[in-house]
Parts: sequence; structure tokens; C-alpha cells
Amino acid sequence: MSAAPLSGLARLLVQHGRLNEADADALQAAAIASKISFIEQLSKSKKLTAAEIAEFSSQTFGFPLLDLAQYDPSYIQAGALDNKLMTSQRIVPLYKRGNTKLFIGISDITNLQAIEEVRFQSGLQVEPIVVEDDKLAVLLDRLIEASGAKLKDLMVDEASLEMNSGQEEAADATNADVDDAPVVKYIQKVLMDAIQEGASDVHFEPYEKFYRIRYRKDGVLREIAQPPLAIKEKIASRIKVISKLDISEKRIPQDGRMKLVLSKNRAIDFRVSTLPTLHGEKICMRILDPSSATLGIDALGYEPDQKEALLNAVHRPYGMVLVTGPTGSGKTVSLYTCLNILNEPGINISTAEDPAEINMAGINQVNVNDKAGLTFASALKAFLRQDPDVIMVGEIRDLETADIAIKAAQTGHMVFSTLHTNDAPGTLTRLMNMGVAPFNIASSVILITAQRLARRLCSCKAPADIPREALLQAGFKEDELDGSWTPYRAVGCDICKGSGYKGRVGIYQVMPISDEMNRIIMQQGNAIDIADQARREGVRDLRASGLWKVRQGMTSLEEVMACTNE
Repeated sequence: MSAAPLSGLARLLVQHGRLNEADADALQAAAIASKISFIEQLSKSKKLTAAEIAEFSSQTFGFPLLDLAQYDPSYIQAGALDNKLMTSQRIVPLYKRGNTKLFIGISDITNLQAIEEVRFQSGLQVEPIVVEDDKLAVLLDRLIEASGAKLKDLMVDEASLEMNSGQEEAADATNADVDDAPVVKYIQKVLMDAIQEGASDVHFEPYEKFYRIRYRKDGVLREIAQPPLAIKEKIASRIKVISKLDISEKRIPQDGRMKLVLSKNRAIDFRVSTLPTLHGEKICMRILDPSSATLGIDALGYEPDQKEALLNAVHRPYGMVLVTGPTGSGKTVSLYTCLNILNEPGINISTAEDPAEINMAGINQVNVNDKAGLTFASALKAFLRQDPDVIMVGEIRDLETADIAIKAAQTGHMVFSTLHTNDAPGTLTRLMNMGVAPFNIASSVILITAQRLARRLCSCKAPADIPREALLQAGFKEDELDGSWTPYRAVGCDICKGSGYKGRVGIYQVMPISDEMNRIIMQQGNAIDIADQARREGVRDLRASGLWKVRQGMTSLEEVMACTNE
């Protein structure tokens, strides 16, 4: 017996012998549980394809069938229906005839509620046209991403942020200023452009006589606009409201986050930081694309031997893996790539971050809150009572955090963390300077990765005429200058907007901790001693790894020289 009455389409498929009743019941229940449409669930099950469902609906109800792959999206009636209605009811306004009739594309022709809602919202006579559900989903994603839906409609509350009632009252009191329509649209345009350009950060910066907005793309800041100075307060207030920050507090820095839902299958997180300056609040918004953590280790740019060393360490049952580098060098993506490799039903993974930058299903993520007493150290202590297999600490900042993390690594847990040091050997001496005992370091740390991000040459690159002496001075060896490879330089074209670079590539120093290195640590050797031993063991430093990328034609010598030390 059915747990719930079958929907119109499910019932018709059963009546026409295209689906048995048990399968229809199960698919409908799964669709309700997953909060997706019956057609989506049916397509996923592969019992019927989206094309077969559309053809069945067209023949059964006598409505025309349209292949959206052959449809010109420029005919779409922009503004005819709002984005919420289109995505919730899975419909698209295809064509408007005069002021009387609207043709809509719909995959579930039995969804009479959707047709009624369209008729009510548009005030027009509605003519349904059957379309394939998968093609409809793709078109909807493109439409909503291109339209840049209003931020106030797209914001999603984040449980990681707390907001007291006083803040809500302050937000209501200033609602008239904050919801200024031109400012809302302007911020929306700035953020959508930043996402489409592939920027990593957006800076809103007030000065005495002007206000500017800059994007950081491929590690380089570029000014993109100078809005009127008079709207600086409204911009700051609007961003703070949608980031759940206290808009009445302008004297101290604040940190928050927001989520921008671009489509059903894509959402972008923003980490928001405010800073009081002489002439107003500077706001930096870090763009966090969760998809970057699922690219896989092959997309990060590790050389084969470095990748093998890292994977060997990641799959060890216990120990500590440290990732080092400056802010913006890709440490978080590297850590989450490792966690994603280990993210399986049989493994308990917990992370403590400030704040959690990438949301990943299957991982227990905790936001550090120093004001509430939830520090890295207290979170780590709690993790150890939660039966963990893998622990990730956003950053080791003090001796207490370092001690607990090391003890966890010594007692059968895999621990990942980051430190701000210039290279891998310097990380070990940094831990000693913190006050960690050398024998604790030697018995817990199994691998250290230092990394930088260099700009990747665009396809417009051209061979560079670099003197042999300059190549040798940069760090190339005599036997490497054998003429089998060519260095390239940046040129500039429309694709890279004249910069000569598009995207970035990782430069890594992957240093497994050997027995000999452990002896040096136990004897309280310095970073130079460890670096010499690493070199003897074949570990490439950052400069050598960068030069290897030059040989492969991925980046230019100038870029490697700029982001690494010899």
C-alpha cells in the first residue's frame, strides 16, 4: 500500500505501464526525502530518461515538445517571472506574445499549481510547452547566474554565525538606509562581476577624498571602480547586515560570512572582515568556492614524487602533517583536498577553524569563538572525547594548541594543521621556538609541505630570450641548460586582459621527516641543518620547484623569482 498518494505524473506512468507501482512509491518517497522533484528522482534512477519522460508527457497530454538545446536563450522573457518562482516550480518563460499570452517551458505538465502561480504573477494567459528536465535545469542555472538575483533574496543564514537580539533591533532601526535599492544593486553587481572574473578577494576601501573597490585576481590587486564617497556608509552597512554583523559597531574589527546562492547547484561563500580606518570602515570579502576543494590532488600542481610523498603521509594511521605558507597561498585548499581523500563513511573527521572556509559534507566543522571561550585548544580537547580518526586544526598559534595537537598525533590520530613560516625546514624550528620539546616534534611530525601560488602563463605566451648567465643565477644547473626546453614570457591578449597570465599554479616543497632529520631535531639543530639534510635526500626547495614549472612552460622566470627566495 502506498505511503502517500502518487503525484499526477507518477500515477499516469503507472497507469500506462511505464512504471510499476512499487517503484513509483519508492521514487516519490525518495524525492520527498531529498527535497527534489519526482522527475529529477526518476531521471536519477535511470528507469526513464528525461527525454523519455518529456516525450511521454507530450504524447499523453497533447502539449508541444521543445528541445531546449536548440532554443536561443536570447528569446527568454527577462523579468517576466521572478527567480524564486522559476527555481521552486522549475519553469522558464520562453516567449511572450503581445500583452496577453506567455509560453512557458515546464517538465512536469501535471504541476497545475506552477501554471496557476505563473498566471497569477504574470497576469497573462499561460501556454505550457513540455521540455526535458535536465536541459531545463541547465538553462535555469544559466539564467539565474546571469541575472544576478538580488542579494537580499539570495542570502542564506549560516548557523556558524551568532546574532543577538540587539543586533536585530539595530538592523531594523536602520532598515531605510541599508535597503537603499541603488546600493543593493551596486553591491550585487560588484560581487557577481568578481565571481565571473575569478577574483579571490574584493576590497572596499574608504579614503579622505575618494572611495575605491579593488579585486584580487591571480594574486594581484586591481582597481575596478571608484563609487561616490557619499555612499561609503551605506555600502558598509549593507554588507554588514547581509553578513550578520553589528552595524552599530564601527570602532572595532568584525568578522562574518555570507552565502550567495547562484543556482540550485552552485553557491559561493564569502568571508567578510571589517577594519576601522581613519576615513571609515575598510571591508575585505574573501570569495570561497567550495568546488575548489573537490578538484582533486592532481589539479593542485604537485609533481609526481611530491604527490606520492604526500599521499603516503595522508594514508598513515597517525602522525602530523603541516602545511605552511603566507596568507592566500592555498593552504586551506590543500588541507581540504587531503581531508576529501580521507572523507569516507568509516572515518570520523573533525576540524577547528577560524572560521570554517569551505563547507564539506561528512566532516564535523567547528568555528573557533575566542569571546565565548571556544579556542583552538578547547576545541581540540573536545575532539579527543569525540572518538576522532582525523583532526584538522586551522592554525597552530600557541604552545597550548601545539601541545594538544602533538599529543593527539602521538596517540593514534591523524592531525593536519597550518603554520605561517617561509619554508618547510623553518617550520620545525618555529615549533621549537614556541616551546615544543624536540622529542615531541620528532615523534609526531611526519611531513611538512610549504607552498606558494605563482601566476600561470596564458596561452598567448611567447619564448623568452633569457641569457644563460641569468638562468644560472636564478638557480638552474649547468646540465639543465641543455636546450631541450624553452623558457616563456608573458605577452597579453583579450583572454587574459593584457596581463599575460590566467589562473595560478602551485609551487611546493614537500618534505617527509626522515630518521636523520629526527636526529637533527633531537640535537636541537637549526633550520639550515634541516634544509641541508633535506637537499641531500632529494627534497626540492620552493625555488627549485618553481624552476621546474618554468621548464614545463607553466609560468615565467620572473614570476618564480618574485614568489620564492634563493
